[in-house]
Amino acid sequence: MPGTDHSWNGIHAAWNDGQYDQWAVTKGPMAMSYMTREDLPVHFALADAFTVGDNYFCSVMGPTNPNRMYMWSGCIGNLSDLGAGGADGHGAGPMTYNGLSINDAFWTFPTFPEVLEAAGVSWKIYQDLAGPPGPPFFGDGEGFGNAFTGNFADGTLLYFNQYGTAAPGSPLFENAATGTDLLSTIPGSGAPKQDWLNWAEHLFDNFRKDVHTGKLPQVSWIAAPAGYTEHSDWPINYGAWYMAQIFNILVSNPDVFSKTVFLITYDEGDGSWDHLVSPTPPRTSAFGASTVSIENEIVKAHGEPDGFAPGPIGLSTRVPFLAISPWSKGGFVNSQLFDHTSLIKFIEKRFGVVEPNLSPWRRAVAGDLTSVFNFANPNDVHDKLQNTVRFLPPVPELEGGNVDAFVPTLDTVIVGIPAQEKGVRPARSLPYELNVHAKVNTSARTVVLKFMNTGGATAVFQVRSGNSEDVARSYTVEPGKHLFGTWKVASSYDLSVHGPNGFWRSFVGAINSTGPALDVVSTYGTGGRGSIALAITNVADVRAEVILLDAYTGKSLSQHLRPNETLEEKLPLAHFGGWYDFIVTVSGHPNFKYQLAGHVETGKDSISDPALGGLVALKD
Repeated sequence: MPGTDHSWNGIHAAWNDGQYDQWAVTKGPMAMSYMTREDLPVHFALADAFTVGDNYFCSVMGPTNPNRMYMWSGCIGNLSDLGAGGADGHGAGPMTYNGLSINDAFWTFPTFPEVLEAAGVSWKIYQDLAGPPGPPFFGDGEGFGNAFTGNFADGTLLYFNQYGTAAPGSPLFENAATGTDLLSTIPGSGAPKQDWLNWAEHLFDNFRKDVHTGKLPQVSWIAAPAGYTEHSDWPINYGAWYMAQIFNILVSNPDVFSKTVFLITYDEGDGSWDHLVSPTPPRTSAFGASTVSIENEIVKAHGEPDGFAPGPIGLSTRVPFLAISPWSKGGFVNSQLFDHTSLIKFIEKRFGVVEPNLSPWRRAVAGDLTSVFNFANPNDVHDKLQNTVRFLPPVPELEGGNVDAFVPTLDTVIVGIPAQEKGVRPARSLPYELNVHAKVNTSARTVVLKFMNTGGATAVFQVRSGNSEDVARSYTVEPGKHLFGTWKVASSYDLSVHGPNGFWRSFVGAINSTGPALDVVSTYGTGGRGSIALAITNVADVRAEVILLDAYTGKSLSQHLRPNETLEEKLPLAHFGGWYDFIVTVSGHPNFKYQLAGHVETGKDSISDPALGGLVALKD
């Protein structure tokens, strides 16, 4: 199938200053494509057995190499100390496109493997190389007519001067610029399928040898040939065959697997279907605020018109993330915010190293993956995946032949939203405790939102307004801090606030002398399985019949409140694993509605949202 435009300009156009409303317009019907369990049996088997991260975003609103830059260097050259030489020594700005710099030069800023090397932490990139590791193909087998060899030019370190000029025998060369060479051993035409299977499995010779001999480095990366990357123009199950080989090699040596974390993710995802709003820093004060510096996070891409305003580097679309290890077994979901820099931060945490390239905002917002694991109760895993030989590409493709491409038209689009699978997963505890309070000022005709973070991790709040003239805003708030945002209101207001792990606040009402005005304050209880306390105060000059609905249970209560009178209610959340959705309305005023939804964290593992899992029908 064809991919969609995932260039810097294309994704930023779909993102549309945070409105997130131009996906199908800029990308066509493929922007609405998605996969089901039937399409992804191996991926689902891994997710059911281990842990899936459903809030892992790629780092850059742009293509492959910039995203891999973030994984291997923590940046795309958006550094303050590069001087006039820029990111390539010849004045280039940040890498917002694939390949060498705009000056046709190697990149020159420092990378994370160099940090590991200086600290004495062993590392290696496992890959196949079709031809030399440098120009013009950088090891990509597609340049030689076979997409099942090489590294898809995804060994992004090979675009750096320090690696491109490294001498054989040096650590940078041996660990990043070497690999297997399947291109030189392709079976002859007419060879039986078993010969092709044996040939394909030689992709893992170096990795298999190091696992079997107990010489796997402390940190390893694996870059696949194009045909196994699950890029849109290559079938998903070819990638399933590839990752299953790695998994089976690891578990074949229990001693090695007992101290190994195997992480699977994707550099970028085109943006198909999954249009969950990605957290971004505000590009100007008109688009929000941040308690942490956003230095080096707002850049202008090469080739943009002079009048085109700089924009945020990311975060961009969500991509799949799987954590496979003895400490992530059990079919868990983890919903903490992560991106490719989280891989670096996890390695930092494990080996006591520091990558200085990470910006303050990126370091604050993205987690370090430790919440994914339960290191207190490790489990050995002896199971192997189902037999995946049937997912090996057919021989005509392995030989380099062409295949028919499916190109959708509007006639092939099924209108409607796909239903999520029924059921819940066990969910890891998260470091979030967030709140938003709305205060209406009738005389000033404003609504002021206070964004509060009393948890242990920085969070990004995204705000949208029902007034089409209001821009989407982003507020980044560190633990123990708060921010205010003010909206001018002509007559009515409609503000919705999105945060991590289903956090949601909605404030709908009007500013007039006769309409209702409520002050709604929520506080959390972390005992047991969690609770929420609501204090609803009538701040208008007239009586109001306030109705509080629990959307999970369908139960409601109503109370007449005199001016300045408060309704207080503490609501346990044990039956729904800490998930809540409360709606506050006023009788006789259908245009007033406040809604509070999310999950109360107690420090203990819980479950995913039973409403999203189809086990509870929310009432309204």
